[in-house]
Amino acid sequence: MGRDAFAEKYERAAEWPLTVAAVLFLVAYSWPVMQPSMAEDLRHACSVTAVAIWAVFACDFLLRLALARRRLRFLREHVVDLLVLALPLLRPLRALRVVTALGRLNRRAASSLRGRAIVYVVGGIGLLGFTAAVAVLDAERSQPSANIKNFGDAAWWAVTTITTVGYGDRFPTTGSGRIAGVGLMLGGIALLGVVTAALASWFVEHVARQERDEVDLREQVSALVEEVRALRAELGRATSELESHEPGHTARLSGTA
Repeated sequence: MGRDAFAEKYERAAEWPLTVAAVLFLVAYSWPVMQPSMAEDLRHACSVTAVAIWAVFACDFLLRLALARRRLRFLREHVVDLLVLALPLLRPLRALRVVTALGRLNRRAASSLRGRAIVYVVGGIGLLGFTAAVAVLDAERSQPSANIKNFGDAAWWAVTTITTVGYGDRFPTTGSGRIAGVGLMLGGIALLGVVTAALASWFVEHVARQERDEVDLREQVSALVEEVRALRAELGRATSELESHEPGHTARLSGTA
């Protein structure tokens, strides 16, 4: 089996397992953040789970890099994945792993983007907002000067940021929190691009379908016109033949009489 065939087979086989792993990673990461009073044993279990899943993603990234024919191009196209793996100490950045997994799951959606656009965008916005809220809460809550102290504050900040309202009553003050904010802004712009592309695809397809229908209608009308002309010509010939036979037939009838 060639490298390209193996890479494609691996992509298909790993797609869903890695997506499930990303969701488990989000649970293991966000649960201790949202429940500070969690028992230490459970907190340790979540931490071990997150590290184990991070190792799985690291192996996946290295394998895909090894299978890529143009490795520099692969690295340029997967900068976020590389940052998530290379900077594990930036805890808010870890949450981006789930967002990149969502993009991986829908990588083949381009050919049928319009059909999946609503589900993809709604799910993507919800996941991106929740992930950013957990990340900024993790970064800000322990800071005395921070104004984001609970998940409600973080969720409000995420909604106002992703909708570009930006009231300014809640905002990150730490470097890690601002990284999460930048990720949320860029993610919101990317999802807006998905919506725009889906609408453009729908309009183009709709106009193209109308043009095809008009062409088909014109062809059908032309065919009907040709059939009518042929029928008229046939009727004309039949009438001429009938008229040409009528005088002889009338004369024979007169002689008999």
